[in-house]
Amino acid sequence: MSSPVVTRFAPSPTGYLHIGGGRTALFNWAYARKTGGKMLLRIEDTDRERSTAAAIDAIIEGLTWLGLDWAGEPVSQYGRAVRHREVAELLLAQGKAYRCYCSPQDLEEMRARAEAEKRPIRYDGTWRDRDPSEAPAGVKPAIRFKAPQVGETVIDDAVQGRVVIPNKDLDDLIILRSDGNPTYNLSVVVDDHDMGVTHIIRGVDHLTNAARQTQIYMAMGWRVPHMSHIPLIHGPDGAKLSKRHGALGVEAYRAMGYLPEAMRNYLARLGWSHGDDEIFSTDQMVEWFNLESIGKSAARFDFAKLENLNGHYIRHTPDDMLLTQFIDFLPHAEGGKALLAHIDEAMMAKLMRAMPGLKERAKTLVELMKSTAYLFAQRPLAMDEKAQQIIKDGGAEALKGVLPVLTQVENWIAHDLETAVKSHAEAQGLKLGKLAQPLRAALTGTSTSPGIFDVLEVLGREESLARLGDQAA
Repeated sequence: MSSPVVTRFAPSPTGYLHIGGGRTALFNWAYARKTGGKMLLRIEDTDRERSTAAAIDAIIEGLTWLGLDWAGEPVSQYGRAVRHREVAELLLAQGKAYRCYCSPQDLEEMRARAEAEKRPIRYDGTWRDRDPSEAPAGVKPAIRFKAPQVGETVIDDAVQGRVVIPNKDLDDLIILRSDGNPTYNLSVVVDDHDMGVTHIIRGVDHLTNAARQTQIYMAMGWRVPHMSHIPLIHGPDGAKLSKRHGALGVEAYRAMGYLPEAMRNYLARLGWSHGDDEIFSTDQMVEWFNLESIGKSAARFDFAKLENLNGHYIRHTPDDMLLTQFIDFLPHAEGGKALLAHIDEAMMAKLMRAMPGLKERAKTLVELMKSTAYLFAQRPLAMDEKAQQIIKDGGAEALKGVLPVLTQVENWIAHDLETAVKSHAEAQGLKLGKLAQPLRAALTGTSTSPGIFDVLEVLGREESLARLGDQAA
């Protein structure tokens, strides 16, 4: 009977959770859920100078916002350093590692010789077979892994296929530094083994590490986990993803007004596919997900596609759920906290009534927030240039004519308001737009808004008539 699937997401807390890390976490999470297994979270915080508590918080907050959970408490790799040193000493005792007394100057000379002779820069094995009695006095040694020098190391990768690396191309890596600190490749192997990780899903930039780690697994007599090295994410121009393309922290996407459901859908499609399906729920993704459908080619990040997809999710999210997400979003948006201070029970009711019209035009929650501005505006409204021009160019006169008509409307609902305004326009021989534009300018202070009759209904009789009266000639 095969053991349950255990995946892990193992970010380094040296900055925010970037978008590539978010996708790696999503693939690990989806595969664990698909197979009835679990995903673990390990914080690889061995770089003490660059690892910060703020970055750890940002990673956890980013994963939580994306809706990706994990089993148990996050594991600190640094907190397991004693165990890593124990394994390094065990390899040393078994003759599978050795003490290296090379000084930084020795290593620099080795590098210079390799460059001069146009050879790959690798450790040359100076202390591999030397007697420790030759060790210079007062030098603290590093411990190096005694890598096999002949044959090949094979990685049977679910995404990249069978990867064969000649052992002559891999030198004896340091597993314990001279200051007693374990190195990345040793720590990862020990942690993955001890945590029972069965499947490693990570970026293809770790493929060389995979060969080195496989050698350590084999030296310890441990089972090598299944490996899947997923393609990197590039910008739409095919270049390596940079900040101008969207290589931002997950929290930046939250602040830009993307929904977590849309982000999950979009990230899933970066390198993985299910036929021609572009839009699918998270449950569908989990149901369909498999490692074999991850492509080898770099995926291309495209903001336009993400925006369009996000717009789809905004339009199809139930109004009450979208309102909750909108309120949750405000503290993270520029100017959002100021709006939040004005949201009471009455404003919540207005927002709820306005939501069907608001969400039709918005591709992000930022756009949705901007389109709610008319609800929060205080009289007399500040008007943008286009709105001012509409009022000047006959708009005020038009408002003066339609104001008495609206005053007579008994049921202040969009349908009855539209009927009254259309009747007035026909009686005056006007196109509806000649009235709708001045109404929009006077009610919202802009030339764009949700449907004008929806705006009238949401604002209510008293506020609507007052705003129109302010602008009527």
